[in-house]
Amino acid sequence: MRRALILLAAILYCTGIVFAQASLDVDTISPDLKAKIDAAADQVLQKTGVPSASVAIVQNGTIVYTQAYGKAKLDPPVDATPAMRYSIGSISKQFTAAAVLLLQQEGKLSINDPVSKYLPDLTRANEVTIRMLLSHTSGYQDYWPEDYVMPPMLKATEAQHILNVWGKKPLDFDPGTKWQYSNTNYVITGRIVEMVSGEPLMNFLQEHIFKPINMEAVWNSDAQKLGDTDAEGYVRYALGPLRPAPKEGKGWMFAAGELAMPAYDLAQWDISVMNRSLLDQKSYDQMFDPVMLKDGESSHYALGLFIRDMNGHVIYQHSGEVSGFVSDNVVFPNDKAAIVVLTNQDASPAAAGIAMALSPLVLGLNAAGSPAAEAEKQAREIFVGLQHGGIDRSLFTPNCNAYFDKTAMGDFESSLAPLGEPSSFKETDEELRGGMTFRSFTVEFANSPVKVRVTTYTMPDGKLEQYLVIPVS
Repeated sequence: MRRALILLAAILYCTGIVFAQASLDVDTISPDLKAKIDAAADQVLQKTGVPSASVAIVQNGTIVYTQAYGKAKLDPPVDATPAMRYSIGSISKQFTAAAVLLLQQEGKLSINDPVSKYLPDLTRANEVTIRMLLSHTSGYQDYWPEDYVMPPMLKATEAQHILNVWGKKPLDFDPGTKWQYSNTNYVITGRIVEMVSGEPLMNFLQEHIFKPINMEAVWNSDAQKLGDTDAEGYVRYALGPLRPAPKEGKGWMFAAGELAMPAYDLAQWDISVMNRSLLDQKSYDQMFDPVMLKDGESSHYALGLFIRDMNGHVIYQHSGEVSGFVSDNVVFPNDKAAIVVLTNQDASPAAAGIAMALSPLVLGLNAAGSPAAEAEKQAREIFVGLQHGGIDRSLFTPNCNAYFDKTAMGDFESSLAPLGEPSSFKETDEELRGGMTFRSFTVEFANSPVKVRVTTYTMPDGKLEQYLVIPVS
């Protein structure tokens, strides 16, 4: 009887796994869009040499496509699948921020509380608020800015050790005066969540966030290495071979980068974010409102999220990196769309590259007459004009017209004309800065191996404040 029960349990367990994996395989998009997404992801992996990527696409508030590319493990080779978990690194921070907002809703704390209310021994804790921690405007020094694992981090630690060392150093700047990314902020925040809630952070997240929005496969990779059925993380030294990445010691990723999950689960979170379905409306307003510095400038960072703009589309974005993994998560709340990209090699641009390549496809911005196409068209026409020694100066601000003096025009023409007309002129980045729209374009030529990058700043009235051409090595 015992043997039979064990066998039945094993069958049910395996069946459950099959069902769980099948539920993560979603394909409801057109064959044409699918082909474009697959081609874009494959191209980035081939170009970067990153072993694998797992992608989830949301359109109209629904997960419409999940796919995995490449090898999740190299020895022996194992194909990546959508059901596999990848570490999401600092994307974890928005879950810690949500935990704080939930506790605020319950009246147990306020994001305007000084840190001294909970951890009075930290540097200038009476001047730093929880909001400053969540927005990286506190001044606490980052304990892990490096893109590799240092020897001390291979050994287990506790959050209190990080607080004792980095939380008691002199601040890098006066609270609220600057924005500077710091993992230390979120370790402090995580400890406050535990003190106020009376339970471990992961337990709180599981009960109040993951379960309500059906994030069923979340893993605490700070406590334990990912399992045999998940992706393995890799590292590459210079141009050498891919090697298994070292695992951080337990405790180093607490509250700042501890989570792992399939792309599908992160897309479930994105849907809750765009639908504002988990927190109350005031909490979401605070979560998405970029924090202002004391001089009145925007930090362009809210609570655990960068707030950006692409061709008039609002973006909530964050990337993540821990040893062996890099991720990118982009939410277009007004478009009810999102892109999740998880990859398994650290210090790599592949996740951001895939997200960037997929964004116009998911939003349909490649059509003629779209903002992206119009920006590319204008930038290309200016480039060709420079190759021939002339530009339409009505397109530029006085500053930019002054930049294009006689010497500059001569150098532009003499250096660019030999390259011939561009064969490809593609926008690769867009964001807001200094009240202007920044854009970056990659330019290639049919008869030359040379590549160049064009960067522009566009004023609100459409005039160009900058047009630079930069060589790409």
